[in-house]
Amino acid sequence: MQGDFNIKLNEKLYLKDPNSTPIGEKIVKEGLKMLSEKGYENFTFKKLSKEIPTTEATIYRYFENKHKLLIYLVDWYWAFLEFQVTFHLNSVAEPKDKIKKIIDLLVWEDRANTFFSHLEPKSLYDLVIAEGSKTYLSKEVDVNNKEMLFKPYKDLCSMIAQIFKEYKPNFKYSHSLASTLVETAHFQHFFMEHLPRLCDFSTNKDSQELKNFLENLVFGTMDRS
Repeated sequence: MQGDFNIKLNEKLYLKDPNSTPIGEKIVKEGLKMLSEKGYENFTFKKLSKEIPTTEATIYRYFENKHKLLIYLVDWYWAFLEFQVTFHLNSVAEPKDKIKKIIDLLVWEDRANTFFSHLEPKSLYDLVIAEGSKTYLSKEVDVNNKEMLFKPYKDLCSMIAQIFKEYKPNFKYSHSLASTLVETAHFQHFFMEHLPRLCDFSTNKDSQELKNFLENLVFGTMDRS
């Protein structure tokens, strides 16, 4: 699927909308690249300012701290993934086929022809795989949640949960299974690449094996319930 995707994210994520200026867009673009390559712990606004180049103070005019920038980028990914799910399921009638398509979208393959506006899709996916859980595994999680900073992630999980209900209306744990599916798809991919003894498909590193596992997880859970 190709297209220029853009979205207005929660205004509490930033001090000044980065999409409103070229330097703001560059902060997001280069921030994504550096976070993806160097990791959250090694990333600083000082390093980013040298890469752009701009002043560190300029970056702080857009984002309060690097955690807000990380949430901004991860929220962008979840919002785009929800957009993909909605787009692809428009032509799918059967709930089981919808679930299989969702799993296919959750497991990264070559989507180089997918546009994220000024954001590079593979870097964004890699960032979510490696650093996504840091958005909510923090001391500020309750405050951030009250400010609805995790809404794109919740919206995606709610959409998936509703489709689980279509497949099995009396299933009691649709939201728990939906969030488990999303997290497992990303964690198991990380294990496949970096911690092979924590998964069963690291030898071939075949995304199809990961998809098969996720289908077994989802349908096995609901069909036994």
